[in-house]
Amino acid sequence: MAGNSFGTIFKVTTFGESHGEALGGIIDGCPAGLEVDLSLVQYDLDRRKPGQSAIVTQRKEPDEVKFLSGIFEGKTTGTSIGFIIENTNQKSHDYSHIKDSYRPSHADFTYDQKYGFRDYRGGGRSSARETASRVVAGAIAKQLLKNIKINAFVSSVGSLHLAKNHEELDLAVAETNAVRCPDSEMALKMENYIKDIRKQGDTIGGVVSCVIKNVPVGLGEPVFDKLHAELGKAMLSINAVKGFEYGSGFKGTEMKGSEHNDKFNTDGTTRTNYSGGIQGGISNGMDIYFRVAFKPVATLIQSYETIDKEGNIVKMQGKGRHDPCVVPRAVPIVEAMAALVLADNFLLNKVSKI
Repeated sequence: MAGNSFGTIFKVTTFGESHGEALGGIIDGCPAGLEVDLSLVQYDLDRRKPGQSAIVTQRKEPDEVKFLSGIFEGKTTGTSIGFIIENTNQKSHDYSHIKDSYRPSHADFTYDQKYGFRDYRGGGRSSARETASRVVAGAIAKQLLKNIKINAFVSSVGSLHLAKNHEELDLAVAETNAVRCPDSEMALKMENYIKDIRKQGDTIGGVVSCVIKNVPVGLGEPVFDKLHAELGKAMLSINAVKGFEYGSGFKGTEMKGSEHNDKFNTDGTTRTNYSGGIQGGISNGMDIYFRVAFKPVATLIQSYETIDKEGNIVKMQGKGRHDPCVVPRAVPIVEAMAALVLADNFLLNKVSKI
């Protein structure tokens, strides 16, 4: 199986399955001498872990990261950083009913067709639990980026949308509620809506928005490795993601060029930021902002039709512990993937100037 690594210089390779012994990863390319605050790494993992509120999966995992190499006396050594996160609360029997059947809109069918074999326990490698390793690597990348601030938040759940843009919001409020929405009134509406969806045995999608501040000018490698293209790939690699747009995005198609062009100030900043902090694939020093669309979780706790390995129509009902809406837990994952892209491009930019 290929496709387990991400990045060029700052590179992470992950391993492990949802119901295996452990998840983990190896980070290559992190410069030596970086002081690592391990509590900040664990903090981001705690933001992603299951069982943290009434509106997420109730699987109870401590998700404690253990570093095996590459960090000595609180600093990176320049060698590979190895880590593991043990699985402690697997309930593999919850998935025995799908051993010979395929869940609609899951990776069950495609994995079986591609490899001729699949780990049906929680989806194996296709499970979103794999993202825990990304969060660890992203937390290290954040510390390499120092002054660059990456803040993701939930901007919509179903048809409930934040009316304000990120410049009008106090993004710190997002971490004060279970939904991770920076508007307390809307967060309560979203939370109640998710709870109602869960009672119905159904699921709902949503959007995670992200704002990145203090990005230096010059990150991004044209022509094929444009910064927004790398961010797009990073986000689209996250489980359940169905869309990515940055800057003005699709709304920009409704504007005239005379309205959409970001006029310069004398210092090189721009009066507007429809470009989303990236022009020609290179960061221009303005805030980078983008939105990531997450589909409804495919596992439904209600009866539905599907097919088995022989192509027979069968009845199925989801079992086990699942998120009725993934976006609250996806916030730290979006931040992690953004940090990995920026860290890689930060190091690439240094190499290009040598």
